[in-house]
Amino acid sequence: MGLAGLILVVNAGSTTLKLNVVAADESVTRVRSLDRLPQGIDAVAHRVVHGGDLREPVRIDGEVEERLHRAVELAPLHNKPAIAAIADARRVLPGVPHVAVFDTAFHATIPPVAATYALPEEWRNEIRRYGFHGLSVQWASERVPVARLVVCHLGGGCSITAVRDGRSVDTTMGFTPLEGVPMATRAGSVDPGALLHLLRRGTTVERLDHALEFESGLLALSGRSGEVSELERAEDEAARFALDVLAYRVAGAVAAMAVALGGLDAIVFTAGIGENSVHVRRRVCSRLAFLGVSLDDERNANAVADAEIGAQSSAVRVVVVRAREELVAARAARALLDSGGRA
Repeated sequence: MGLAGLILVVNAGSTTLKLNVVAADESVTRVRSLDRLPQGIDAVAHRVVHGGDLREPVRIDGEVEERLHRAVELAPLHNKPAIAAIADARRVLPGVPHVAVFDTAFHATIPPVAATYALPEEWRNEIRRYGFHGLSVQWASERVPVARLVVCHLGGGCSITAVRDGRSVDTTMGFTPLEGVPMATRAGSVDPGALLHLLRRGTTVERLDHALEFESGLLALSGRSGEVSELERAEDEAARFALDVLAYRVAGAVAAMAVALGGLDAIVFTAGIGENSVHVRRRVCSRLAFLGVSLDDERNANAVADAEIGAQSSAVRVVVVRAREELVAARAARALLDSGGRA
């Protein structure tokens, strides 16, 4: 494929399906459906959250699809729609190469001390911390190239990542995208003893799996919705409590990532909540004042990504960055195909 080719990027997230056509000059055209594609698409890049032991970009064939199916149980909210989108796109565009680009790839640099669970040796080769939202974090780290950066990817799924000199060194999501801070419908980290307790009391694995993925998080805490914008409009105490829990957990995770980095030069807020919620950003940063974080209220209230929102006196930069996963995915696919490589 030549550098002038167009790449369709298919991003099947936990709550959205985004289709973008990326040109060689990185201009982007949003398309509504696979039935309305422009002419001249030379390849398709698929964002895949979890490929198991697949981490580097790879051309999709029958073998790769089978491996992705085997990884569905590790990220059902993401891999099921991604696999469906791959099937649809390969049917519509059968004559062009399709490339899987994995969210776990950027986190391959996480050192063993951060990637290893304290489990028996017989389990540790398989059960390790992978990290997710890698495409988003990579883009944010390129936009804010400081030595010690924490990226808060806050959307339907939420993760906090420590980036030192452009390389991931720790992150809140682990073996699956369930670990970490509370999310729209996912619980985040829960004492494993509590889950064992529920299983011993008769809760089935299937019921527990569904509850942790679809019935927990902000939805469970508020009793009304997992959407931050809706909770911010609500007047009831449960909605406010849900947002307080989210901000508390995110701030705690940022502080933990500062430990991994040995300090903190900048914080990035990105993705749907991070880019759009004035109130969540303010709640999080107010809890981080002890680290020298201070917001400019006017900048925060009027922020349009990409924008600095920290006060002039802030010891830590605070930046809102528009998530551009489609550009990172397109670059990865283009590099793989132009090199003639398979993986």
